[in-house]
Amino acid sequence: MTRLDPDRKRLDVRRRRETANLFSRVSATYAASRSQAQRLLKAGGGLSIVEWRILWDVLEAGPITVRELADLQKSDHSLISRILPKMVKSGLITLTRDTKDGRQTLVDLTQQGIAAYEKAAPVMAKRRAALLKHFSKEEIDQWVAYLDRFDHFCRLSVDEILDTD
Repeated sequence: MTRLDPDRKRLDVRRRRETANLFSRVSATYAASRSQAQRLLKAGGGLSIVEWRILWDVLEAGPITVRELADLQKSDHSLISRILPKMVKSGLITLTRDTKDGRQTLVDLTQQGIAAYEKAAPVMAKRRAALLKHFSKEEIDQWVAYLDRFDHFCRLSVDEILDTD
């Protein structure tokens, strides 16, 4: 057998090892989750995931600053800022200067934004309900706690990781 010939046994060993690789599994699961959400949102009115999250967050917490949106979504401020002009142009939101802090921009919903949220909300609620058929509330709480710990780990500095014995 040459190096160029497939070695199914080695491939199977590698597959089993990768199945337990948390770093690649989280990434793959994130991609699958986003893909599923995109398909659901397409069926629920055509919003993007970021648009959906902005509408949902502003409806429940708004008016809200761009920085607060990014914090809520654990997202990059620039990602949120880039989508807002499109959402204004689509008539989903308004942007105004915060009267208390002129450096901040407040995001609020229009009637059209509320209607877009209300169209997508039942579809996304079905997704959350379907999740509860696969995981109990306790399992989800435990999973979130693990994700919090994993998130903390992933934010460790290079020095903290390299200095581990």
